[in-house]
Amino acid sequence: MNYSYLYFLVIGVILVLYLRRQRRLQHQQATVLNEAVQAGLTEPPSLHPVVDPARCMGSGACAKACPEHALGVVDGKMALINAAHCIGHGACLAACPVDAIKLVFGTEKRGIDIPNISPSFETNVPGIFIAGELGGMGLIRKAAEQGRQAMASIRAKGGAGADYDVVIVGCGPAGISAGLSALEHKLRYKILEQEDSLGGAVYHYPRQKIAMTAPVELAIIGQVKFNEVQKETLLAFWQDVVKKTGLQIGFRERMEAIEKVGEHFVVCTPQGRYTTRHVLLTMGRRGTPRKLDVPGEDLPKVVYRLIDPAQYAGQAVLVVGGGDSALEAAIALSEQDGTDVILSYRSAAFSRVKQKNRTLLEQQEQAGRLRVMLNSTVKSISAQAVEIERDKQVQSFPNQAVIVCAGGLLPTPLLQKIGIQFDTKFGRA
Repeated sequence: MNYSYLYFLVIGVILVLYLRRQRRLQHQQATVLNEAVQAGLTEPPSLHPVVDPARCMGSGACAKACPEHALGVVDGKMALINAAHCIGHGACLAACPVDAIKLVFGTEKRGIDIPNISPSFETNVPGIFIAGELGGMGLIRKAAEQGRQAMASIRAKGGAGADYDVVIVGCGPAGISAGLSALEHKLRYKILEQEDSLGGAVYHYPRQKIAMTAPVELAIIGQVKFNEVQKETLLAFWQDVVKKTGLQIGFRERMEAIEKVGEHFVVCTPQGRYTTRHVLLTMGRRGTPRKLDVPGEDLPKVVYRLIDPAQYAGQAVLVVGGGDSALEAAIALSEQDGTDVILSYRSAAFSRVKQKNRTLLEQQEQAGRLRVMLNSTVKSISAQAVEIERDKQVQSFPNQAVIVCAGGLLPTPLLQKIGIQFDTKFGRA
Protein backbone atom coordinates (compact mmCIF):
# COMPACT_ATOMS: atom_id res chain seq x y z
CA MET A 1 0.00 0.00 0.00
CA ASN A 2 1.24 3.48 -0.90
CA TYR A 3 1.02 5.27 2.46
CA SER A 4 2.47 8.47 0.99
CA TYR A 5 -0.44 8.65 -1.44
CA LEU A 6 -2.96 8.16 1.39
CA TYR A 7 -1.22 10.78 3.50
CA PHE A 8 -1.40 13.43 0.77
CA LEU A 9 -4.98 12.43 -0.03
CA VAL A 10 -6.05 12.99 3.58
CA ILE A 11 -4.20 16.32 3.71
CA GLY A 12 -5.85 17.34 0.43
CA VAL A 13 -9.34 16.51 1.70
CA ILE A 14 -8.75 18.45 4.91
CA LEU A 15 -7.46 21.44 2.94
CA VAL A 16 -10.47 21.42 0.60
CA LEU A 17 -12.90 21.25 3.53
CA TYR A 18 -11.05 24.06 5.30
CA LEU A 19 -11.10 26.32 2.23
CA ARG A 20 -14.80 25.66 1.70
CA ARG A 21 -15.52 26.54 5.30
CA GLN A 22 -13.48 29.73 5.05
CA ARG A 23 -15.32 30.78 1.89
CA ARG A 24 -18.65 30.12 3.59
CA LEU A 25 -17.65 32.14 6.64
CA GLN A 26 -16.37 35.03 4.55
CA HIS A 27 -19.63 35.04 2.58
CA GLN A 28 -21.63 35.16 5.81
CA GLN A 29 -19.47 37.97 7.21
CA ALA A 30 -19.72 39.96 3.99
CA THR A 31 -23.52 39.60 4.22
CA VAL A 32 -23.49 40.95 7.79
CA LEU A 33 -21.42 43.94 6.63
CA ASN A 34 -23.78 44.63 3.71
CA GLU A 35 -26.80 44.52 6.02
CA ALA A 36 -25.09 46.99 8.37
CA VAL A 37 -24.34 49.33 5.46
CA GLN A 38 -27.94 49.17 4.22
CA ALA A 39 -29.26 49.87 7.71
CA GLY A 40 -26.85 52.82 8.16
CA LEU A 41 -25.14 51.14 11.12
CA THR A 42 -21.52 51.66 10.12
CA GLU A 43 -20.61 54.33 12.68
CA PRO A 44 -19.24 52.80 15.93
CA PRO A 45 -20.65 54.43 19.06
CA SER A 46 -17.34 54.86 20.86
CA LEU A 47 -13.83 53.39 21.03
CA HIS A 48 -13.38 50.86 18.21
CA PRO A 49 -10.74 49.01 16.17
CA VAL A 50 -9.29 50.18 12.85
CA VAL A 51 -7.46 47.55 10.80
CA ASP A 52 -4.34 48.36 8.75
CA PRO A 53 -4.90 46.31 5.54
CA ALA A 54 -1.20 46.49 4.66
CA ARG A 55 -0.31 44.59 7.85
CA CYS A 56 -3.39 42.39 8.22
CA MET A 57 -2.85 38.77 7.20
CA GLY A 58 -6.51 37.78 7.59
CA SER A 59 -5.82 35.14 10.23
CA GLY A 60 -9.15 35.73 11.95
CA ALA A 61 -7.57 35.75 15.42
CA CYS A 62 -9.11 39.12 16.28
CA ALA A 63 -12.57 38.02 15.13
CA LYS A 64 -12.36 34.88 17.26
CA ALA A 65 -11.30 36.97 20.28
CA CYS A 66 -14.22 39.41 19.94
CA PRO A 67 -17.11 38.26 22.15
CA GLU A 68 -19.47 40.62 20.32
CA HIS A 69 -18.76 39.19 16.83
CA ALA A 70 -18.09 42.71 15.59
CA LEU A 71 -15.15 41.72 13.35
CA GLY A 72 -14.99 39.44 10.34
CA VAL A 73 -12.91 38.59 7.26
CA VAL A 74 -14.03 40.38 4.10
CA ASP A 75 -12.00 40.00 0.89
CA GLY A 76 -9.21 38.35 2.85
CA LYS A 77 -8.79 41.19 5.37
CA MET A 78 -10.32 41.87 8.75
CA ALA A 79 -13.09 44.47 8.87
CA LEU A 80 -15.52 45.93 11.42
CA ILE A 81 -18.63 44.21 10.07
CA ASN A 82 -20.96 44.93 13.00
CA ALA A 83 -20.02 48.36 14.28
CA ALA A 84 -23.15 48.74 16.41
CA HIS A 85 -22.11 45.76 18.56
CA CYS A 86 -18.58 47.00 19.29
CA ILE A 87 -18.08 48.22 22.88
CA GLY A 88 -14.33 48.85 22.66
CA HIS A 89 -13.05 46.36 25.24
CA GLY A 90 -9.95 45.78 23.11
CA ALA A 91 -9.82 41.96 22.98
CA CYS A 92 -9.11 42.21 19.24
CA LEU A 93 -6.09 44.44 19.81
CA ALA A 94 -4.47 41.92 22.14
CA ALA A 95 -5.26 38.98 19.84
CA CYS A 96 -3.82 40.38 16.59
CA PRO A 97 -0.54 38.53 15.86
CA VAL A 98 0.85 41.24 13.53
CA ASP A 99 -0.13 44.48 15.33
CA ALA A 100 -2.50 45.45 12.53
CA ILE A 101 -5.14 46.93 14.86
CA LYS A 102 -5.35 50.22 16.70
CA LEU A 103 -8.22 51.53 18.83
CA VAL A 104 -9.56 54.96 17.90
CA PHE A 105 -12.38 57.40 18.58
CA GLY A 106 -14.57 58.83 15.85
CA THR A 107 -14.47 58.25 12.10
CA GLU A 108 -13.75 60.36 9.03
CA LYS A 109 -17.45 61.30 8.93
CA ARG A 110 -18.23 61.64 12.62
CA GLY A 111 -15.91 63.28 15.10
CA ILE A 112 -15.96 62.67 18.84
CA ASP A 113 -14.99 65.39 21.32
CA ILE A 114 -12.31 64.27 23.77
CA PRO A 115 -11.07 66.62 26.54
CA ASN A 116 -7.40 67.55 26.59
CA ILE A 117 -5.73 66.07 29.67
CA SER A 118 -2.14 65.83 30.90
CA PRO A 119 -0.30 62.58 31.71
CA SER A 120 -1.44 63.11 35.31
CA PHE A 121 -5.08 63.27 34.08
CA GLU A 122 -5.42 66.96 34.94
CA THR A 123 -7.28 69.16 32.47
CA ASN A 124 -6.19 72.62 31.39
CA VAL A 125 -8.21 73.86 34.38
CA PRO A 126 -5.91 73.24 37.40
CA GLY A 127 -7.63 71.07 39.99
CA ILE A 128 -10.10 69.39 37.62
CA PHE A 129 -9.16 65.87 36.52
CA ILE A 130 -10.74 63.44 34.05
CA ALA A 131 -10.38 59.64 33.95
CA GLY A 132 -12.13 56.83 32.12
CA GLU A 133 -14.51 56.88 29.21
CA LEU A 134 -15.12 60.64 29.14
CA GLY A 135 -11.39 61.15 28.69
CA GLY A 136 -11.16 58.65 25.85
CA MET A 137 -10.61 55.35 27.67
CA GLY A 138 -13.40 52.86 27.03
CA LEU A 139 -11.57 49.75 28.27
CA ILE A 140 -12.83 48.87 31.74
CA ARG A 141 -9.52 47.71 33.15
CA LYS A 142 -7.68 50.79 31.84
CA ALA A 143 -10.46 53.12 32.99
CA ALA A 144 -10.14 51.62 36.47
CA GLU A 145 -6.36 52.06 36.33
CA GLN A 146 -6.80 55.69 35.25
CA GLY A 147 -9.11 56.31 38.21
CA ARG A 148 -6.44 54.96 40.58
CA GLN A 149 -3.63 56.96 38.93
CA ALA A 150 -5.68 60.16 38.84
CA MET A 151 -6.28 59.83 42.56
CA ALA A 152 -2.54 59.43 43.11
CA SER A 153 -2.01 62.73 41.24
CA ILE A 154 -4.65 64.42 43.38
CA ARG A 155 -3.01 63.15 46.58
CA ALA A 156 0.34 64.49 45.40
CA LYS A 157 -1.08 68.01 44.96
CA GLY A 158 -2.18 68.24 48.60
CA GLY A 159 -3.87 71.36 49.96
CA ALA A 160 -6.47 72.14 52.61
CA GLY A 161 -9.35 74.42 53.51
CA ALA A 162 -12.33 72.74 51.79
CA ASP A 163 -14.99 70.29 52.96
CA TYR A 164 -13.62 67.59 50.65
CA ASP A 165 -10.26 66.69 49.18
CA VAL A 166 -12.01 65.45 46.03
CA VAL A 167 -15.48 65.15 44.59
CA ILE A 168 -15.76 62.24 42.14
CA VAL A 169 -18.51 62.60 39.53
CA GLY A 170 -19.62 59.25 38.11
CA CYS A 171 -19.65 55.72 39.49
CA GLY A 172 -18.46 53.55 36.61
CA PRO A 173 -15.17 51.61 36.61
CA ALA A 174 -12.98 54.73 36.91
CA GLY A 175 -15.16 56.28 39.63
CA ILE A 176 -15.30 53.12 41.74
CA SER A 177 -11.54 52.62 41.43
CA ALA A 178 -10.85 56.27 42.32
CA GLY A 179 -13.20 56.05 45.29
CA LEU A 180 -11.47 52.94 46.60
CA SER A 181 -8.12 54.72 46.28
CA ALA A 182 -9.45 57.75 48.16
CA LEU A 183 -10.82 55.45 50.86
CA GLU A 184 -7.52 53.58 51.14
CA HIS A 185 -5.55 56.80 51.63
CA LYS A 186 -8.13 58.33 54.00
CA LEU A 187 -8.97 61.26 51.74
CA ARG A 188 -12.16 63.21 52.33
CA TYR A 189 -14.17 62.24 49.27
CA LYS A 190 -17.66 62.48 47.84
CA ILE A 191 -18.91 60.29 44.98
CA LEU A 192 -21.89 61.56 42.94
CA GLU A 193 -23.87 59.33 40.58
CA GLN A 194 -26.81 60.71 38.60
CA GLU A 195 -28.52 57.33 38.31
CA ASP A 196 -29.72 54.93 41.00
CA SER A 197 -27.17 52.24 40.20
CA LEU A 198 -23.41 51.87 39.87
CA GLY A 199 -21.50 50.55 36.88
CA GLY A 200 -21.79 53.44 34.43
CA ALA A 201 -22.13 52.36 30.80
CA VAL A 202 -21.76 48.68 31.79
CA TYR A 203 -25.13 48.86 33.57
CA HIS A 204 -26.80 49.62 30.24
CA TYR A 205 -25.21 46.75 28.32
CA PRO A 206 -27.62 44.06 27.08
CA ARG A 207 -28.08 41.03 29.32
CA GLN A 208 -25.16 38.59 29.46
CA LYS A 209 -22.95 40.83 27.32
CA ILE A 210 -19.21 40.27 27.83
CA ALA A 211 -18.07 43.38 29.67
CA MET A 212 -14.41 42.78 30.49
CA THR A 213 -11.73 40.52 29.06
CA ALA A 214 -8.66 41.11 31.26
CA PRO A 215 -7.71 41.41 34.96
CA VAL A 216 -7.91 44.77 36.74
CA GLU A 217 -6.09 46.22 39.77
CA LEU A 218 -8.18 47.97 42.47
CA ALA A 219 -7.07 49.74 45.64
CA ILE A 220 -7.89 47.80 48.85
CA ILE A 221 -9.11 44.84 46.78
CA GLY A 222 -5.92 44.07 44.83
CA GLN A 223 -5.88 42.29 41.48
CA VAL A 224 -9.26 41.11 40.24
CA LYS A 225 -8.47 38.04 38.14
CA PHE A 226 -11.34 38.17 35.68
CA ASN A 227 -10.81 36.98 32.12
CA GLU A 228 -14.06 37.08 30.18
CA VAL A 229 -16.82 38.25 32.50
CA GLN A 230 -20.45 39.01 31.73
CA LYS A 231 -22.21 42.22 32.68
CA GLU A 232 -24.26 40.69 35.50
CA THR A 233 -21.24 39.05 37.14
CA LEU A 234 -19.20 42.26 36.98
CA LEU A 235 -22.01 44.40 38.43
CA ALA A 236 -22.54 41.91 41.25
CA PHE A 237 -18.81 42.00 41.99
CA TRP A 238 -18.77 45.80 42.19
CA GLN A 239 -21.82 45.82 44.46
CA ASP A 240 -20.06 43.36 46.75
CA VAL A 241 -16.92 45.54 46.76
CA VAL A 242 -18.96 48.61 47.77
CA LYS A 243 -20.66 46.65 50.54
CA LYS A 244 -17.45 45.15 51.94
CA THR A 245 -15.38 48.34 51.82
CA GLY A 246 -18.11 50.74 52.94
CA LEU A 247 -17.54 52.97 49.90
CA GLN A 248 -20.03 55.84 50.16
CA ILE A 249 -21.91 56.80 46.98
CA GLY A 250 -24.49 59.56 46.53
CA PHE A 251 -26.98 58.08 44.07
CA ARG A 252 -29.47 60.18 42.08
CA GLU A 253 -27.27 63.26 42.39
CA ARG A 254 -26.68 64.82 39.01
CA MET A 255 -23.92 67.40 38.67
CA GLU A 256 -25.48 70.59 37.36
CA ALA A 257 -22.53 72.97 37.60
CA ILE A 258 -18.98 73.43 38.83
CA GLU A 259 -18.15 76.87 40.22
CA LYS A 260 -14.72 78.27 41.04
CA VAL A 261 -14.72 80.03 44.40
CA GLY A 262 -11.29 81.33 45.36
CA GLU A 263 -8.86 78.41 45.36
CA HIS A 264 -11.64 75.82 45.62
CA PHE A 265 -14.46 74.40 43.53
CA VAL A 266 -18.14 74.07 44.37
CA VAL A 267 -19.89 71.11 42.74
CA CYS A 268 -23.61 71.81 42.50
CA THR A 269 -26.37 69.19 42.44
CA PRO A 270 -30.14 69.43 43.15
CA GLN A 271 -29.38 68.00 46.61
CA GLY A 272 -26.56 70.29 47.66
CA ARG A 273 -23.34 72.24 47.07
CA TYR A 274 -20.02 70.56 47.83
CA THR A 275 -16.84 72.56 48.35
CA THR A 276 -13.74 70.66 47.30
CA ARG A 277 -10.06 71.13 46.48
CA HIS A 278 -10.25 68.92 43.42
CA VAL A 279 -12.85 67.46 41.07
CA LEU A 280 -12.41 64.12 39.31
CA LEU A 281 -14.81 63.58 36.41
CA THR A 282 -15.33 59.89 35.67
CA MET A 283 -18.67 60.01 33.84
CA GLY A 284 -19.29 57.82 30.83
CA ARG A 285 -20.15 59.03 27.34
CA ARG A 286 -23.82 58.03 27.49
CA GLY A 287 -24.54 61.39 29.04
CA THR A 288 -27.67 62.60 30.82
CA PRO A 289 -30.83 61.05 29.32
CA ARG A 290 -32.41 63.26 26.67
CA LYS A 291 -35.83 64.35 27.88
CA LEU A 292 -39.09 65.11 26.07
CA ASP A 293 -39.69 68.46 27.85
CA VAL A 294 -43.45 67.93 28.05
CA PRO A 295 -45.92 68.37 30.93
CA GLY A 296 -46.00 65.36 33.24
CA GLU A 297 -42.54 64.07 32.39
CA ASP A 298 -41.57 64.34 36.05
CA LEU A 299 -44.14 61.71 37.07
CA PRO A 300 -42.67 58.57 38.71
CA LYS A 301 -43.99 56.38 35.89
CA VAL A 302 -41.59 57.99 33.38
CA VAL A 303 -38.20 56.25 33.11
CA TYR A 304 -35.31 56.36 30.64
CA ARG A 305 -34.35 52.71 30.31
CA LEU A 306 -36.00 49.32 30.39
CA ILE A 307 -34.62 47.04 33.09
CA ASP A 308 -37.16 44.25 33.53
CA PRO A 309 -39.95 43.86 30.94
CA ALA A 310 -41.85 41.50 33.24
CA GLN A 311 -42.66 44.32 35.67
CA TYR A 312 -44.87 45.92 33.01
CA ALA A 313 -47.03 42.85 32.34
CA GLY A 314 -50.69 43.79 31.99
CA GLN A 315 -49.96 47.53 31.68
CA ALA A 316 -50.37 50.09 28.93
CA VAL A 317 -46.83 51.25 28.09
CA LEU A 318 -45.55 53.99 25.79
CA VAL A 319 -42.01 53.68 24.39
CA VAL A 320 -40.54 56.82 22.82
CA GLY A 321 -37.61 56.71 20.39
CA GLY A 322 -36.42 55.38 17.05
CA GLY A 323 -33.11 53.65 17.78
CA ASP A 324 -32.31 50.04 18.53
CA SER A 325 -32.82 50.53 22.28
CA ALA A 326 -36.37 51.80 21.68
CA LEU A 327 -37.26 48.98 19.30
CA GLU A 328 -35.76 46.35 21.58
CA ALA A 329 -37.70 47.76 24.54
CA ALA A 330 -40.98 47.77 22.61
CA ILE A 331 -40.41 44.20 21.38
CA ALA A 332 -39.53 42.91 24.85
CA LEU A 333 -42.57 44.59 26.39
CA SER A 334 -44.90 43.25 23.70
CA GLU A 335 -43.90 39.71 24.67
CA GLN A 336 -45.31 40.16 28.19
CA ASP A 337 -48.82 38.88 28.92
CA GLY A 338 -51.52 41.51 28.62
CA THR A 339 -49.17 44.39 27.84
CA ASP A 340 -50.52 47.12 25.55
CA VAL A 341 -47.50 48.74 23.85
CA ILE A 342 -47.24 51.89 21.74
CA LEU A 343 -43.95 52.88 20.07
CA SER A 344 -43.87 56.58 19.19
CA TYR A 345 -41.19 58.06 16.91
CA ARG A 346 -41.04 61.58 15.51
CA SER A 347 -39.69 60.64 12.06
CA ALA A 348 -41.33 58.86 9.13
CA ALA A 349 -39.06 55.79 9.24
CA PHE A 350 -36.47 53.99 11.36
CA SER A 351 -33.17 54.72 9.64
CA ARG A 352 -30.37 53.43 11.88
CA VAL A 353 -31.58 50.17 13.39
CA LYS A 354 -30.62 46.52 12.98
CA GLN A 355 -32.56 44.50 10.43
CA LYS A 356 -33.27 41.89 13.10
CA ASN A 357 -35.06 44.50 15.20
CA ARG A 358 -37.01 45.78 12.19
CA THR A 359 -38.20 42.26 11.42
CA LEU A 360 -39.18 41.45 15.00
CA LEU A 361 -41.01 44.77 15.34
CA GLU A 362 -42.98 44.12 12.15
CA GLN A 363 -43.86 40.62 13.33
CA GLN A 364 -45.13 41.87 16.69
CA GLU A 365 -47.10 44.67 15.01
CA GLN A 366 -48.70 42.27 12.52
CA ALA A 367 -49.59 39.97 15.40
CA GLY A 368 -51.37 42.88 17.09
CA ARG A 369 -49.05 42.87 20.09
CA LEU A 370 -47.89 46.48 19.66
CA ARG A 371 -48.71 49.67 17.77
CA VAL A 372 -46.11 51.74 15.90
CA MET A 373 -46.83 55.46 15.53
CA LEU A 374 -44.38 57.14 13.16
CA ASN A 375 -44.44 60.92 12.59
CA SER A 376 -45.78 61.30 16.12
CA THR A 377 -44.90 63.52 19.07
CA VAL A 378 -45.74 63.16 22.75
CA LYS A 379 -47.58 66.29 23.89
CA SER A 380 -48.32 65.54 27.55
CA ILE A 381 -48.25 62.83 30.21
CA SER A 382 -50.74 62.39 33.04
CA ALA A 383 -51.18 59.80 35.77
CA GLN A 384 -53.43 57.51 33.70
CA ALA A 385 -52.94 58.69 30.09
CA VAL A 386 -50.66 60.15 27.44
CA GLU A 387 -51.45 62.57 24.63
CA ILE A 388 -49.76 61.97 21.27
CA GLU A 389 -49.96 64.25 18.23
CA ARG A 390 -49.98 62.68 14.77
CA ASP A 391 -51.04 64.24 11.47
CA LYS A 392 -51.96 67.43 13.37
CA GLN A 393 -54.41 65.50 15.54
CA VAL A 394 -53.93 64.90 19.26
CA GLN A 395 -55.15 61.58 20.67
CA SER A 396 -55.32 60.41 24.27
CA PHE A 397 -54.33 56.85 25.18
CA PRO A 398 -54.63 54.99 28.51
CA ASN A 399 -51.18 54.62 30.05
CA GLN A 400 -49.45 53.34 33.18
CA ALA A 401 -45.79 53.68 32.14
CA VAL A 402 -43.59 55.69 29.77
CA ILE A 403 -40.10 54.59 28.71
CA VAL A 404 -38.05 57.25 26.90
CA CYS A 405 -35.23 55.85 24.75
CA ALA A 406 -34.04 59.05 23.10
CA GLY A 407 -30.30 58.88 23.77
CA GLY A 408 -28.20 61.03 26.06
CA LEU A 409 -26.73 64.51 26.23
CA LEU A 410 -23.01 64.73 26.97
CA PRO A 411 -21.94 67.41 29.47
CA THR A 412 -19.63 69.02 26.90
CA PRO A 413 -21.25 72.52 27.11
CA LEU A 414 -21.09 72.42 30.93
CA LEU A 415 -17.41 71.48 30.89
CA GLN A 416 -16.58 74.05 28.24
CA LYS A 417 -18.32 76.67 30.36
CA ILE A 418 -15.80 76.11 33.16
CA GLY A 419 -12.94 76.32 30.66
CA ILE A 420 -12.10 72.70 29.82
CA GLN A 421 -10.73 72.42 26.29
CA PHE A 422 -11.71 69.62 23.87
CA ASP A 423 -10.14 68.08 20.80
CA THR A 424 -12.38 66.55 18.12
CA LYS A 425 -11.04 63.20 16.97
CA PHE A 426 -11.88 61.84 13.53
CA GLY A 427 -10.70 58.24 13.66
CA ARG A 428 -7.62 58.92 15.80
CA ALA A 429 -6.40 57.37 19.03
